Amino acid sequence: KKGVRKANQAARKVAGYGLGDKVMYAGQLCYIHGRRSSGYFDIRRPDGTRVHAGIHYRHLTLVERATTNHIYKEVVEVPPSGRV
Repeated sequence: KKGVRKANQAARKVAGYGLGDKVMYAGQLCYIHGRRSSGYFDIRRPDGTRVHAGIHYRHLTLVERATTNHIYKEVVEVPPSGRV
């Protein structure tokens, strides 16, 4: 046997950012959804829509660190039009 295969994962913290951290990008509040070892991140809005699939950490501003592994999406209920 030649050894154990290396895990193909980025470190938990890349350039000081981790999964679930709240960041600002171009005036939008986003969450880090995916991380790359190169310093690029997949960021999304709280409702889950993708803002950028590969943005470099220099373009992000940290707002708040993640305190849990779960991110709950904000649900906004809109009443049907025409009904009051």
